Amino acid sequence: MKSIRQIAAEALLELQNKNAWSNLTLNQKICQYKLEGRDIAFFSMLFYGVLERLITLDACIAAHSKTPVKKLSKEVLVSLRTGIYQLLYMNSVPDHAAVAESVELVKKLRKAQAAGFVNGVMRSFLRGEKKIPVPKGPLQKRLSVEYACPEEIVELWLESYGEDFTKKTLGQSLGRPPVYIRANTLRVSMDKLASLLSSRGVTAVPDGELENCLAIEKFGAVYDLPEFQSGLFHVQDKSSQICALSLNAAGCTRVLDACAAPGGKSFTVAQIMGGKGEIVSCDVHPARVGLISKRADEMGLWNINARVADSTVFDEKLGLFDRVLCDVPCSGLGVIRRKPEIKMKGVSEFASLPDLQYNILENTSRYVKPGGRIVYSTCTLNPNENELVAERFAVNHPLFLKSGEFVTTPLENGSDGFFIAAFTRRGE
Repeated sequence: MKSIRQIAAEALLELQNKNAWSNLTLNQKICQYKLEGRDIAFFSMLFYGVLERLITLDACIAAHSKTPVKKLSKEVLVSLRTGIYQLLYMNSVPDHAAVAESVELVKKLRKAQAAGFVNGVMRSFLRGEKKIPVPKGPLQKRLSVEYACPEEIVELWLESYGEDFTKKTLGQSLGRPPVYIRANTLRVSMDKLASLLSSRGVTAVPDGELENCLAIEKFGAVYDLPEFQSGLFHVQDKSSQICALSLNAAGCTRVLDACAAPGGKSFTVAQIMGGKGEIVSCDVHPARVGLISKRADEMGLWNINARVADSTVFDEKLGLFDRVLCDVPCSGLGVIRRKPEIKMKGVSEFASLPDLQYNILENTSRYVKPGGRIVYSTCTLNPNENELVAERFAVNHPLFLKSGEFVTTPLENGSDGFFIAAFTRRGE
């Protein structure tokens, strides 16, 4: 049996090599090695911790290594990253154990010749009293190392939102984020669900702002809970729930969710509609559409019609809708606390997104009935993808009146970072 540290290192290396999503990689390893209880907790903390603190950890390694970080083998680097993380952030691990286990790890990763090097770097870090080498100079450089966020993103936020917002948002991006669920009101009340979860030792606290929303703690593997498997709730952040609610879909006959995967907003809208009418949930990937259909069936949301469709291409056969949700692909800067691997990407990779987002918004607006409503949303904090796209649409499409625009952030209500803009089509 591999050690938990070795499994964490294996997961980190796979994530790097395959450019995969952290949550999928984490769940795959938990299932592959049949991890339980404390092992899941330790593995999750080490895996996600290294990911979210990558820049800080590499700065610490660079300060105590004669070999530049970029020239270290990936096996040596992951051994040092996991080791330094334990020294800095896992108080339950004694310093001597963190060093010894890191040396053992690099051997298990078939780099035994580097064992002395790993031992030397970590002991040098200890002799330096585990100080993080925050650089002098421009603010974005200091914040980058302090909060483990690429300088490009820090600079973008400083320019767009100011120093106070940037510092607080960077602080909120580290550590375990809150987990929110939404009761499937077609099957259970929020109070009954909270009681059922409590009987299993899961702390479920009603949110003070959103009806039928619960914050949960001490839940282990949430997807293994019988209440999840029987479709009594789905996992969905507050910001995503707010986005679905902003459609005002109660009483509507037809709703289009243009970029629906993984389906959370469609599920919430289906409940708001009381299981009546029709929700057409589209995604360009057949496998994702299959997952939406499967989960909708498990939850008894029979008014969801999941189908494969490219939202950049107009299909007149779809017809017109009372409401259209246009939650477009984005850079994801509003959810880096949940997907820290997003920070590995450069801002230049986001440059082409605004045109794609605008094209999807423009195309899907053609499905809106006169008097209907379309909601444009992203899970990012980037004006180029948010306000500027919404403004471009408003200017070029006077047939639509902007009826609301706002941003959710961790600072205000503990939610993820979302941008939401609603437009109403003039009656004809």
